[in-house]
Parts: sequence; structure tokens; C-alpha cells
Amino acid sequence: MRTSMMVRLATVTFAAVALTPGFATAAAPPTLGNCGAGELCLWAKTGFKGARQTYELAGTDIESCVALPEGSSAASLANRTRRPVTTYQSAECAETGEFQTYPGSGTWEPESPYHVRAFKIWER
Repeated sequence: MRTSMMVRLATVTFAAVALTPGFATAAAPPTLGNCGAGELCLWAKTGFKGARQTYELAGTDIESCVALPEGSSAASLANRTRRPVTTYQSAECAETGEFQTYPGSGTWEPESPYHVRAFKIWER
């Protein structure tokens, strides 16, 4: 008897919280963008939206500055290269602007803190 009363109380409490405004309308986390194993993927818009650019180790020099095409930038990214990647606000990889290194273990960044204009893939 006591157990069934506790179950009913828990059910009523859960229903009240679930139906409270704010809880029912909470935004869902962003869906991860499509990015294959071994790729660095960059999206033009936050939340893995907009035009996507992909880079692989086979076509990228390690520890070299790779600028995005002129006039473009990225607002979200996924690093699946299995190597650290540093993204730069500067198209020349200058450290006078913002920059951040993401581990290569499968990092997903739905909203970069700055417009990414270049990157470097590191050896390890």
C-alpha cells in the first residue's frame, strides 16, 4: 500500500513538472552535423547548418595554416581527424586574434566563439 502511494505521488509530481510552462518548451540540443570519421567539417552557420566544408589528412599538410576560401568563414565545426585542430579567427593563423584547439577524439562545436577563417591540424 505504501509503495503504490509513493508511485502515485511520484507520477503526479512528474506530470506537474512536465506540464509546467518552460519545461515543456525547453529547446532540444542541436543535432550533430554529418561528419565522417577522419574528417574536419566546418559549417557556415551555427548548429551545424549552412554550407559544409570538409577536410581530410590526405589533402591537408600537417601543421600548416589552411585558410578557408576567401570571403567564407565557419560558425560550427566537428573534428573527427583523431588529431588536435586549432581554429583561427585570422585567415593567416595569426595568434593576435582568437584561436582555440579542439582535441581529435570527436569534438563537436555547435557554436564557435568567433568566425573561423583558418585552421591547423597538428601531428599529436
